[in-house]
Amino acid sequence: MKSIRLALSLLFVTVLSASAQQHKLWYSRPARHWLEALPVGNSHLGAMVYGGTETEEIQLNEETFWSGSPHNNNATESLTHLQEVRDLVFAGREEEAAHLIDKHFIHGPHGMRFLPLGSVKLNLAHKDATDYRRELNLGTALNTTSYLYKGVRYERTVFASQADNVIVVRLKAGKRGALSFGVDFASQLQSQVSAEANELVAVVDGVEQEGIKAGLKAECRVVMESDGKVERNARSLNVTDATTATLYITAATNFVNYHDVSGNPVQKNNQTLAGVKAKSYKQLLARHLRKYREQYDRVSLTLPKNAHSALETDKRLEAFSASPLPSGGIGGEPDLDMVSLMMQYGRYLLISSSQPGGQPANLQGVWNDKMNAPWDSKYTININAEMNYWPALVGNLAETQMPLFTMIRDLSETGATTARQMYGCQGWMAHHNTDLWRISGPVDGTPWGMFPTGGAWLTTHIWQHYLFTGDKAFLEAYYPVMEGAAKFLADYMQAYPETGAVSQAAGWLVTVPTVSPEHGPVGKRTNVTAGSTMDNQIAFDVLSQTLQAAKVLGKDNSQLSALRSQLSKLPPMQIGRYGQLQEWIIDGDDPKDEHRHISQLYGLYPSNQISPFRSPELYTAAANTLRQRGDQATGWSLGWKINFWARMLDGNHAFRILSNMLKLLPEDSKARQYPDGRTYPNLFDAHPPFQIDGNFGCAAGICEMLLQSHDGALHLLPALPDSWSEGRVGGLRARGGFVVDMQWTNGKLKKATVRSTIGGTLRLRSYVPLKGNGIRAASGPCPNPLMQPAAVQAALRSPELKDFKATPAPKVYEYDLDTRPGRTYVVSAQ
Repeated sequence: MKSIRLALSLLFVTVLSASAQQHKLWYSRPARHWLEALPVGNSHLGAMVYGGTETEEIQLNEETFWSGSPHNNNATESLTHLQEVRDLVFAGREEEAAHLIDKHFIHGPHGMRFLPLGSVKLNLAHKDATDYRRELNLGTALNTTSYLYKGVRYERTVFASQADNVIVVRLKAGKRGALSFGVDFASQLQSQVSAEANELVAVVDGVEQEGIKAGLKAECRVVMESDGKVERNARSLNVTDATTATLYITAATNFVNYHDVSGNPVQKNNQTLAGVKAKSYKQLLARHLRKYREQYDRVSLTLPKNAHSALETDKRLEAFSASPLPSGGIGGEPDLDMVSLMMQYGRYLLISSSQPGGQPANLQGVWNDKMNAPWDSKYTININAEMNYWPALVGNLAETQMPLFTMIRDLSETGATTARQMYGCQGWMAHHNTDLWRISGPVDGTPWGMFPTGGAWLTTHIWQHYLFTGDKAFLEAYYPVMEGAAKFLADYMQAYPETGAVSQAAGWLVTVPTVSPEHGPVGKRTNVTAGSTMDNQIAFDVLSQTLQAAKVLGKDNSQLSALRSQLSKLPPMQIGRYGQLQEWIIDGDDPKDEHRHISQLYGLYPSNQISPFRSPELYTAAANTLRQRGDQATGWSLGWKINFWARMLDGNHAFRILSNMLKLLPEDSKARQYPDGRTYPNLFDAHPPFQIDGNFGCAAGICEMLLQSHDGALHLLPALPDSWSEGRVGGLRARGGFVVDMQWTNGKLKKATVRSTIGGTLRLRSYVPLKGNGIRAASGPCPNPLMQPAAVQAALRSPELKDFKATPAPKVYEYDLDTRPGRTYVVSAQ
């Protein structure tokens, strides 16, 4: 694994630009509640900074501090009842099947909770401060607070250093000796706090849940350095007569891995602090900036500003949603720099919550202040956890996926037991949810938990990483994980019987039992089914990607031949009587149902099974489905819809969805007053409540509007809204190992610069004719194996479908360009 990480770091190293793109979130008053506080993080630690003047609160999370301890949640009776359930589903008696699943397949525990660690509080007593400003600079990952109190300027800087694994808080007074404050620690959990010399030590106990005993204990340390006088009480520190003071905050638990809690948090913290104490504040700051900017500075997006761009962030957000939108909206010049801010904020949050060696970003990233977070702040793997990582590749942050890949490998171990014990299958699987302990059994109940393809979906991220990087060593290391997911599907899928309730499905290989996430067809009182469209599409990806990976790596065996045979027996996608892409084998969609899950469009995004150029009927059916589902939804669903409309090559509609997301919800208690609010004052995504996946989906969608590489070519500016008439973007990544900069004017590409990291033939696609050294008109299939389109079956049409006409693909120009590793190529409009 070390060699893989080294290869990743070398592959993605980028020369730092002269200055980072200086997007800022800023406010003229302290945060009044958590959704106004500002996030910092280094993946291991997360903190929400309130910016108070009387009391400053820095609310903390440690990525491995969860409830419970090592365990599994595999049902012991499911295998005995599996055939009975399948027979009921095939007979059209799905409700009876659902009853048996609830009784025999889903026993719990239902997943553990991501816990809040506690808060460091600075008791400043600066009441009625003036000239106040707090901000988060995305270009530097520095949180700063500045104000006047009794004629003295006070400044405070907070950052979470990846380089040194510590949160640093720097306080400074503009007058010598004017800084005095106290420091204490508080937690909602049982804790013991003590002060030793210039250090606070807090030991926080984990919690039992659903009969799973508490296995974790956390230690948080706060070390004080100051030029003033530092005194300690039993549970706090006090600083007087200082000009500067610096706090170093670190925390750790006894977690080692999902089955081992024998670690020593004291030793971990000692090691971290020993490294910190040898460095000055200036050195720590420089190391933080260098490490952070190495990732953040890879990508920039410049779009026009307007008068609203200078407003403080919550007011700017309100102004954005109140402003009329041109072209697909209602006139005026929008604050398009807000779009750039949201894209970069998503990248900032991913950098801050997911780094090699750590845990993946969970449902709230690495930030949570609640004992009982919504959905436990776990990993929901029927869309949400996957969405967290959509910006990673195109947004040039590939190494942030390493925690996800580690979790997938863990699940391939725990999920092998689940596959064998619950279903009698080879390989491995996971349902719709997991946690720190890598549970892989079903949770919550049949409508949610009976989703057998969560693990399979996760493995598609492995293949996508290979397509973007061409890293065969990485693919070799994770091939057994891909193959294990394919083996499970090969065993779990069943041939639909000729005597089944859906006659046209006879002979198709389908997952059974399964669900289309959280949504059922008209005429059924359950979502339990056989072969949901999403499952069929996931199975297509997993089987075909495993076969392609085997070919790349030179593997061949009889089981791969069986996979080829099974791939050919998967159900084709179907177009229903309303011109929609069917969500189920039966034509059960309601065209007036605006449900947030649009799972049947997995094949449009993140997969590449629906193309305007190769499957125009499916492309048209997908557009009909999107229109039927409407332009409003929960926050994360809007994030998905931005990507859907980008893949539909409709930039105006994608921007409309993005604009629907950028509507202020001041706090959850005001949801009725702001029914369309989908973004909190600190720009966190509102389901509501807070889920970070919408932030990541939004960032990915903006990138997808500007660059696509999934459908046989690198498509430049595929879904540019009319209102984004001028702009430039740099550093986006494409499949095939290409890094792309673009500039456009009057809504059309002006110039593109492409750097090839691994060589190979580049196929370019553009709405305008191109010129450049070495380019030639494209002919035949795309010659680059890393950019191949999907080869899917022709769609089946409902016999009730009338007057259905496929939407023609837009006119494009395609060119081929032979590239060499490390070389840069420039093309421009003719």
